[in-house]
Amino acid sequence: MKKILIQLDTDAHPSSFDRVVAVDSDVDEIMSYGDVTPVNVEPLVHGAMFTRGPKELHHTAIFVGGSDVCSGETLSKKIKGTFFGPVRVSVMMDSNGSNTTAAAAVLAAGKHLDFSETTALILGGTGPVGQRAAQLLAKRGATVIVASRSEERAQVTCEAVSAMVDDAKLKSLSLKDHKQMEEANKETNLIIAAGAAGVKLIPAACWKPMKQLKVVIDLNAVPPAGIEDVDVMDKATDRDGILCYGAIGVGGTKMKIHKAALRQLFETNDLLLDTEEIYQIGANMNS
Repeated sequence: MKKILIQLDTDAHPSSFDRVVAVDSDVDEIMSYGDVTPVNVEPLVHGAMFTRGPKELHHTAIFVGGSDVCSGETLSKKIKGTFFGPVRVSVMMDSNGSNTTAAAAVLAAGKHLDFSETTALILGGTGPVGQRAAQLLAKRGATVIVASRSEERAQVTCEAVSAMVDDAKLKSLSLKDHKQMEEANKETNLIIAAGAAGVKLIPAACWKPMKQLKVVIDLNAVPPAGIEDVDVMDKATDRDGILCYGAIGVGGTKMKIHKAALRQLFETNDLLLDTEEIYQIGANMNS
């Protein structure tokens, strides 16, 4: 029986990136729908639920994508609420690549750091990737500093992560100038830049002198670099004693996680793959 992936995208045009990755993940057929909302999604979900028998439902799966992560989260919640009993299919949520990217970044950092002894600074920490990286790091015992231009938004993110992670060690930081960052993060061991594409978040003169800093990860693939002097191709590149990762250096792992998660969707009909589940897939790949 053919493996069918139903791509539900919140954008007008379903992502070609996600379609290509699905093809490379051995999906037989992809049904792509754009402008999907909680209002119009139910018939599409019913089409996945009621067309195959109970023992065949694992051959159908749903992928939630699109550029707006908040919309993807809302859509995923509606999809899950449509299922009942064993009549369901597996679902993966990765709007804007947020879950796979955060998982890849944290896994890269974990190669070099003991998170229980790590203080991590996340630049752009209130964005979709930053929030998920904060969640994953906090769950593994790191002290996480969520940085944003807005103190209020940083605090809201800390509260949201605390609601998901017991005993999370979180701090909010409002970044109004680079000097403030330097003073506030003398104990920082890890920096992850997860801000908007093409925006320099921290100059080299600010991060290179940090004596406790061991790893920096810039997830921005569009010039200029989010972390100045980190090259997009860096992959554990030693720069003055600090190990550096660029977006493409992390991207290989992200792609492997994405493909492995898609393949896993077709092993059973009751998987719900979100941040933690997708991270675990990546961790199992590297074990």
